[in-house]
Amino acid sequence: MRVQSPSGDLDIYADVIVGCDGRRSTLRDTAGLRGQDYGAPMDVLWFRLPRKGNEPEETFAIVGAGHLMILLNRTNYWQAAYVVPKGSDEELRSRPLSTLRDSVAQLAPFLAAHVAELTSWDDAKTLQVRVDRLDRWYRPGLLLIGDAAHAMSPIGGVGINLAIQDAVAAANVLAPALAAGQAIDEELLHRIQARRLPPTKLTQMLQLQIQKRVIAKVLDPAGPLPGIPAIVRFLLRFRAVRNIPARIIGYGFRREHVRTGAVRPPA
Repeated sequence: MRVQSPSGDLDIYADVIVGCDGRRSTLRDTAGLRGQDYGAPMDVLWFRLPRKGNEPEETFAIVGAGHLMILLNRTNYWQAAYVVPKGSDEELRSRPLSTLRDSVAQLAPFLAAHVAELTSWDDAKTLQVRVDRLDRWYRPGLLLIGDAAHAMSPIGGVGINLAIQDAVAAANVLAPALAAGQAIDEELLHRIQARRLPPTKLTQMLQLQIQKRVIAKVLDPAGPLPGIPAIVRFLLRFRAVRNIPARIIGYGFRREHVRTGAVRPPA
């Protein structure tokens, strides 16, 4: 593999290259790997605002007519995800910054005293949301994992979880082979994709349903806000039921474990 560095071009030789360079993967584009783009109705503006000790402790979402904002408690500041309709970021940024400040203060009145900390549009970074998945995650000598292989929606913040699980699954397959001096062929790389594909599909399917049935409706200022069915409200009274989404988000659909005893150095 040839790469460009500050000291000039370098040739790097490896049995296999693991690409984990994100949803804008250079390795994916260079390898010509293609997949399916499932779309997303939103983009997200990320920014920080100060947090005072007397403010809410929880991480929560706030819904208003045509608006959605998620606040993540980072102890001394709020990490805010301001959700906007897909492709509307440029038009929003053409307006005065007070448009964003006023909207944030309306959604979360306790933040009204903090919105002045947003001094320019540069304080809000845009995440262009994508949900896609490669048909094939590998080529000879190359394996893609994480968002490089399957870009996740920010719903649930599970992208990093799946990326780490991909890495563990890859290590469990590749490390013993490398330690034994075995050639890294496509059969080994296929095994990694075959293991990680089902939980990736299930997670993306769940995210796509939430995008369609909740996010898209919330961002439509003319439509009614989505409601929670009565049976779901009843079931949510039980702690065991409430724990199910937390376990899916926290652990995923297939938990991976590092098999430390699997690697044996060659004799």
